[in-house]
Amino acid sequence: MISNLKYMEGVQSLKDVDVTGKRVLIRVDFNVPMDSHGNISDDRRIRAALPTINYCIDHNACSITLVSHLGRPKGQYEERYSLRHIQKRLERLLQKRVVFVDNFEERKDEIATCSLERVFLLENIRFEPGEKKNDPELARKLGSLCDVYVNDAFGTSHRKHASTYGITDYVDTKVAGFLMMKEIEAFSKALEKPMRPVTLVVGGAKISSKITLLKSVMPKIDKLIIGGAMSNTFLVAQGYDMQESFYEEEYVPTAREVLDEARKHKVKIYLPVDVVITNDIEHPIDVKVVPAQDVLETFKAVDIGPATVKYFSEAIGLSNTVIWNGPMGIYEIEKFSKGTFKIASAIADSYAYTIVGGGDTADAVEKAGEKENFSFISTGGGASLELLEGKILPGFEKLDRKEDAATLS
Repeated sequence: MISNLKYMEGVQSLKDVDVTGKRVLIRVDFNVPMDSHGNISDDRRIRAALPTINYCIDHNACSITLVSHLGRPKGQYEERYSLRHIQKRLERLLQKRVVFVDNFEERKDEIATCSLERVFLLENIRFEPGEKKNDPELARKLGSLCDVYVNDAFGTSHRKHASTYGITDYVDTKVAGFLMMKEIEAFSKALEKPMRPVTLVVGGAKISSKITLLKSVMPKIDKLIIGGAMSNTFLVAQGYDMQESFYEEEYVPTAREVLDEARKHKVKIYLPVDVVITNDIEHPIDVKVVPAQDVLETFKAVDIGPATVKYFSEAIGLSNTVIWNGPMGIYEIEKFSKGTFKIASAIADSYAYTIVGGGDTADAVEKAGEKENFSFISTGGGASLELLEGKILPGFEKLDRKEDAATLS
């Protein structure tokens, strides 16, 4: 059986089909961060979709309909999550008029009509209660808007929603966009035939969210660096008293299993040797650096310490492939951001092929000022995590396949 990555590489891409004179619906990921005034603070995901949109424009698609979600509305209209906030930025980036559609059923005839102004942006698809339920009726209505369906929303490709999964049952031609294929190619380079040694750097709060990753990836890596609050669970598993630090007591046995699995596969484990601690995260006046085994009473670990930064950085410097998923501490708070930012710099400065698994990690790389120095930064946090876990993402499952790939599967 072929791997999940090889399977997904075998789907047809936009270049494999003719969109001239066709109605094209593109599922994009415009779920961008905005401030309290509705201003976009990071348009990276919009820019990532431009090659796919421009290809359809340049190849004279009859109409181009863009579908996306924004935020987490509960199946009904919420002004702060309206894609009207996206329209002007998209027009500026495309240098083309974009028609906003607040009710696609009422304007489906207009969408089907060829015209010079043929880019439509539908209102937030998650205002539709049937989107997250993968409602067949909503999927059918979306499918009726197009002759060609293009999924280019990697960030939500791990969801079985109406616009990412169900719609494929109602469209004859369904392919992956350029961003989707770029994501798969990047992870394939890191995992299928990588330059060794391969180092996985994981962080974040919970081991429970990354158990599948930690267990499934062992045969593919040579080193495993563990930071963030999840490292506390591993340190407790080794007998350390982490005092008031956050850790998952019920997953301490799981941490021991992961360590045993690493030994079985001869994967070298790196855990913090010192940590930054405080007795008050909200008002961090008393902040100290202590050995990992000497956390003070009433204190909690909030970042990796300088000795750990050096220890991790040396391991990274001797790697040829580095995959990073999860920050090393509470990087959103300036006093606790040094560990994450210094690891970002260490990875960026290495000669390795470097890939960031989206989400908080991508945000941390951006804040560290290192985004231009990584080989690839994924646009999807949860999707990249499931990719690393060895899963076939639902967003790829029902897309058309290349003939040679179909015979392999």
